Amino acid sequence: TNAFKINEDVVIPLPRLGDYSDGIERINIELSMANKLRLLDQLTEFFHGRLPVDTLGSAVTADELLGDRREAALALIDAVRARWSWINSQMDAPFADYTARYPDAPLEPSAAHLSPATVFHAMRDFALRVSWKRELLEDLDTLFSGKTDAPIRQAVANIHQQVLRGRVFVALHMHAGDGNVHTNIPVNSDDYDMLQTAHKAVARIMELARGLNGVISGEHGIGITKLEFLRDEEIAPFVAYKQQVDPKGHFNQGKLLPGADLRNAYTPSFELLGAESLILEQSDLGEISASVKDCLRCGKCKPVCSTHVPRANLLYSPRNKILGVGLLTEAFLYEEQTRRGVSLKHFDELTDVADHCTVCHKCVNPCPVKIDFGDVSVAMRNFLRKAGKKKFNPGTAAAMAFLNAKDPATIKAMRAGMMGLGYKAQRAGHQLFKRLGLIQEQTSQPPSTVGKPAVKSQVIHFFNKPMPGNLPKKTSRALLDIEDPNIVPVIRDPQKASEGAEAVFYFPGCGSERLFSQVGLATQAMLYHAGVQTVLPPGYLCCGYPQNATGNADKGQAITTENRVLFHRVANTLNYLDIKTVIVSCGTCMDQLQKYAFGQIFPGCRILDIHEYLMEKGIKLDGVQGVRYMYHDPCHTPMKTHAPLKVVNELMGSEVKLTDRCCGESGTLAATRPDVSTQVRFRKEEDIRKVAAGLREQSPDSEVKILTSCPACLQGLSRYHDDANADADYIVVEMAKAVLGDNWMADYVAKASQGGVERVLL
Repeated sequence: TNAFKINEDVVIPLPRLGDYSDGIERINIELSMANKLRLLDQLTEFFHGRLPVDTLGSAVTADELLGDRREAALALIDAVRARWSWINSQMDAPFADYTARYPDAPLEPSAAHLSPATVFHAMRDFALRVSWKRELLEDLDTLFSGKTDAPIRQAVANIHQQVLRGRVFVALHMHAGDGNVHTNIPVNSDDYDMLQTAHKAVARIMELARGLNGVISGEHGIGITKLEFLRDEEIAPFVAYKQQVDPKGHFNQGKLLPGADLRNAYTPSFELLGAESLILEQSDLGEISASVKDCLRCGKCKPVCSTHVPRANLLYSPRNKILGVGLLTEAFLYEEQTRRGVSLKHFDELTDVADHCTVCHKCVNPCPVKIDFGDVSVAMRNFLRKAGKKKFNPGTAAAMAFLNAKDPATIKAMRAGMMGLGYKAQRAGHQLFKRLGLIQEQTSQPPSTVGKPAVKSQVIHFFNKPMPGNLPKKTSRALLDIEDPNIVPVIRDPQKASEGAEAVFYFPGCGSERLFSQVGLATQAMLYHAGVQTVLPPGYLCCGYPQNATGNADKGQAITTENRVLFHRVANTLNYLDIKTVIVSCGTCMDQLQKYAFGQIFPGCRILDIHEYLMEKGIKLDGVQGVRYMYHDPCHTPMKTHAPLKVVNELMGSEVKLTDRCCGESGTLAATRPDVSTQVRFRKEEDIRKVAAGLREQSPDSEVKILTSCPACLQGLSRYHDDANADADYIVVEMAKAVLGDNWMADYVAKASQGGVERVLL
């Protein structure tokens, strides 16, 4: 039942804990007996009605098949009811009275070693056990054991499960050292009788606690559930104080005052068969609610969550966001049924919860019930888009327009505007804001956020860390003149790779091709150096991940389908090449391409990160003189076969230190929610400074650099240069410099352009 439980905590004097446990056990036994007697009532009603006997293929009627077995079943039930009713009404009677009254009734083996005083003590100590399976079900199964009786047996089992579902029990969890006892009663909120039984049990529990000189409130306070159990004289001091300091009732309006009890509480049920379930079924909100309903509220997700930054906010860990989703679901359901339309504010709140997520999926590993709030966030973004309530964000719109573009001229123009002029303007703004002293306070102690901050604050967030400069002037495709979408480029070193040499398919992705084109070129150059034939996709392509992550699943699916069809055409065109490896240089591309079913495109192929491929080929460095390295493992790490840090250490030929936490870029997060990005960067900057200081202490004369394997992370890490005096670069780029020389890019482009590129018409 998860969150649907009545949660009461009481405090019992330590010497009386045993008495309290006994009292709860008494309540549990009586609740169990009441449930069993309800089962007998249901069975009696069933056997008095028309029984479902299978008469197919039989020449006799149902009554003839049953004979006198109906009456025998009712007699069995009546006999069991008589004994169970006596037990239920005579809990305080001597146990000897029971054994004298029912000498043939079954007892547990332990009864021979126990001397229980009363019937309750016998049940508490398991000398007497009431079992419907042993005392009734076995006889009913024997009575209706024939093949034609199978529907009767199934109906009996269904009745038992239905009645058992409404059984109320009390579970205790104790702080045994201080007397604080959590008294939890799980309930199904769509079962009205069960809820009423539970509330009556609560009244007994409160009476029990007071009777043992305990109090009805522990660490969980009073709230609205315990108000009815407080005496007037106990709450009078609070009421007087509240009247003194808040006579107009502004704070917690009505709380702990007359009328603030459960009578005005509203709790939805995700299992109701009425209006609420219909609303959920017709909305993606139902799927979102179902995906988080198993949350145990344990908080194990908090330490790994990128947006949980305690010194900036405590509201956006996955656990707290799940609580928020639950509250918003209640609001949606309540307003759907009580007014015309849902408040637009609820959509804004849902947007806020969804925005505070980097979709890193790290929360799923420590979660006991494997809730992936990254997937939940994406589902919420899709829900908002479908509902027409997704707010326009210029940063997201510009990024998506750039990633969706395929025309070389459009990409060139947008690249010049966004990366050329835009990045330059942002860096200039950063310098200006820094001189004016506007950004220092933000970065040293990020402000908390609830919803979006003011525009002025958001602008400062956007400029508080500089964008990278000195980006390549052209994309990798433009440098090699392979932008034609009707041409499949096959790149090989004629001196090393014959037509029978190993062939790989390299999907560069947007970040390695359009933004940091040196990454795509370094990957190609190292494959060229390795004597491998490299097949590139025709034209500029996006994998579809950014579209999915921003909540445009339809566009992401369309891109995925279009690419898969295109790659099948490439495979057919190049059927003379035995492509067994698909190479990527981006983690998000890796995650998305794993859904492409490449095994059906290039039979028997695998998907591998370029760095793992180079390690596999034995291409590595013997260390770089005068440089110490840190490594930032992306949230979406592309290295799936080996541990990323192991790969980096082996490739660089020296010890590389890991720097933890998200870099804050997270695709388009830094542009769409710079306030959230500032909070994430705060934790990252601390870790980078710490690791860099340790390396400089070990090697005072060495330069410190930070490596990564994600284009977005390369952009994010470049922003920390002024904070830690550490340049950021890609592993494969650093290797290209060391293996092929400082002028590796120009050399590679020149070699490839002079007979190294075969252009195959698609």
